[in-house]
Amino acid sequence: MGLFSRRGRAELITDLRPGEIFVFGSNAAGSHAGGAARQAVRDFGAIMGQAHGLQGRSYALVSMSGLDVIAEETATFYAFARTHPELTFLVTEIGCGIAGHTPTEVAPLFAGAPRNVVLPRSFIELLEGTHE
Repeated sequence: MGLFSRRGRAELITDLRPGEIFVFGSNAAGSHAGGAARQAVRDFGAIMGQAHGLQGRSYALVSMSGLDVIAEETATFYAFARTHPELTFLVTEIGCGIAGHTPTEVAPLFAGAPRNVVLPRSFIELLEGTHE
């Protein structure tokens, strides 16, 4: 649920360093009841009823409304990340849990990540062509 790659190492996100933001998938209603969304509420300040954007030490992207919506949400998120270079965004496998998509479907939507966005190892491997 909360896996990310930091320099080629997968870890469970259980806490955040100063300046780090937990990035998770949400539904359009912002009902953060399961998976990484529930963890975002419990541990990182996500707000029930808020489906998009920065919330405490987390950032929500709608992931339950199809791949086209994930693509739009990612573009908005990347624009936000570029205006906040002081923050590091740790992206979970958005769309690959409860939303039911695979990393193969979702990873291409995260191509071109800003330098301050850390993608999950599965996405990085697919984008770099190193996935086995």
